[in-house]
Amino acid sequence: MTAPLPTPVPFGARLRAAMDTRGPLCVGIDPHATLLAEWGLDDTVAGLERFTRTTVEALADRVAVLKPQSAFFERFGSRGIAVLEKAVEEARAAGALVLMDAKRGDIGSTMAAYAATYLDPASPLFSDAVTVSPYLGFGSLRPALDAAAAAGSGVFVLALTSNPEGAEVQRATAADGRSLAQLMLDHIAAENAGAAPLGSVGAVVGATLGDAGVDLGINGPLLAPGIGAQGATPEDLPRVFGAAVSSVLPSVSRGVLRAGPDVSALRAAATRFTTATRAALPAA
Repeated sequence: MTAPLPTPVPFGARLRAAMDTRGPLCVGIDPHATLLAEWGLDDTVAGLERFTRTTVEALADRVAVLKPQSAFFERFGSRGIAVLEKAVEEARAAGALVLMDAKRGDIGSTMAAYAATYLDPASPLFSDAVTVSPYLGFGSLRPALDAAAAAGSGVFVLALTSNPEGAEVQRATAADGRSLAQLMLDHIAAENAGAAPLGSVGAVVGATLGDAGVDLGINGPLLAPGIGAQGATPEDLPRVFGAAVSSVLPSVSRGVLRAGPDVSALRAAATRFTTATRAALPAA
């Protein structure tokens, strides 16, 4: 008789441990053409591979989370996806959690296919978590939520993003008077009910918002993009996130990546942000 497979450790627990030991920091891997040029690299698959491998080598053994932006790999077709697959494999092998920034959102079998791409352990793009868009209705995310729970992975749901255009949708009022962002946050909180030390369904809430103006008590991680080049600082986080600040995972991309291509400089930049976020955030 075949022994049952061990139950995977939930993403929320693994993320809490990584943040506590490595520091509360997520570094994006965003190989857009301008940044490649700043590194002295061509906007080619070879440049993409050099950029990505250098970033993973520099950071995967020390930061809590690496967040590759899938679009910057997809633009090179199958060869770019091959670079992304290798980056995911090598980053996870070095101990970083990988959050795939894909922002997928669809319904039914299509959403299930996206879930299989990023949340099935048999997939070459299997990641510790993935970003998703809920604005076809939170229920449309069910295939991803269920796949993540089965694999011990996480899902980060767009709630209040850092781009100014997002407000026209996210601040709109639902039929019961809640903003759509608050409605999504409440759905997330329900998914995380009873989880400890941290739920595995997170929300994306921009660090540039000033006052979020919503209840962020979701019992899950709050991915906070906008640190660094977009103008937010770690010192802004307590004001934006209030009582939920201990669950914040600040995300920085260009603020670290522009230190490359020197590995030691990349590490030093990440250390500066980690130190600053440790100082700004209370212990969980």
